[in-house]
Amino acid sequence: MVSPKTIPQYRRLYEVLRKHIMDGVYKEGDLLPSENELCQLYGMTRPTVRQSLSTLANGGYIRKHQGKGSIVHHLPQDIGILSVSGTTSAVGDRNLKTKIIVKPVLKPWPNDFMFSLSELEKESGCIYVERVRLLDDAPIFYDISYIANINLPRITARQFENRSLFQILRDHYRIEIKGGDQRIKAIPASQKISRFLHLKKDQPVLHLERKLETNNPGLFLYSSIFCNTEKYSIFGRF
Repeated sequence: MVSPKTIPQYRRLYEVLRKHIMDGVYKEGDLLPSENELCQLYGMTRPTVRQSLSTLANGGYIRKHQGKGSIVHHLPQDIGILSVSGTTSAVGDRNLKTKIIVKPVLKPWPNDFMFSLSELEKESGCIYVERVRLLDDAPIFYDISYIANINLPRITARQFENRSLFQILRDHYRIEIKGGDQRIKAIPASQKISRFLHLKKDQPVLHLERKLETNNPGLFLYSSIFCNTEKYSIFGRF
């Protein structure tokens, strides 16, 4: 397992502040400590602290106000799937569960894959996994993930049930998500999608196709995500 010291400092501070917001230490409308205070408290440089706060802002946890500081903007009924923080970080400590539909398996890429692939990716194949993410026992996402099989030893043997994919990559492989591209459109739910998301067949669902960049050159994560937005809206920025 990767030592916490290998996690970027800005990410460590982000996780601490995010947890404090989700736990109610800072409530909606509260001011976070100033940049100077955070620098002194955590022994970090101002650019590092600013990167942490920017990541919180991109995830919808805070709003930056000139002359005031960082104000908590907690949105408990929204899911930050559009951000690069990942569903687990976006949902926080609420009752998020992961049901594995297809366990991680190494296989060739589909012939009609949604994004263009490099020759290295094509040669290496992909790790394929299907999951349903449930919040308070209600299915919200049906997620098909494709990870380029580049220097990820034993990943198919790891436990994915109720685990964050991003956290597994961070803890075991030092992989950090940096950003990416995504396409979004509404489609009618197929019989399979409607079964997983407890919807009527042909009921509209949001379909996200994502390509996420990492700190490992040439390694990308791809996903095809079907979203049940009956109860929760989704938000986020890259």
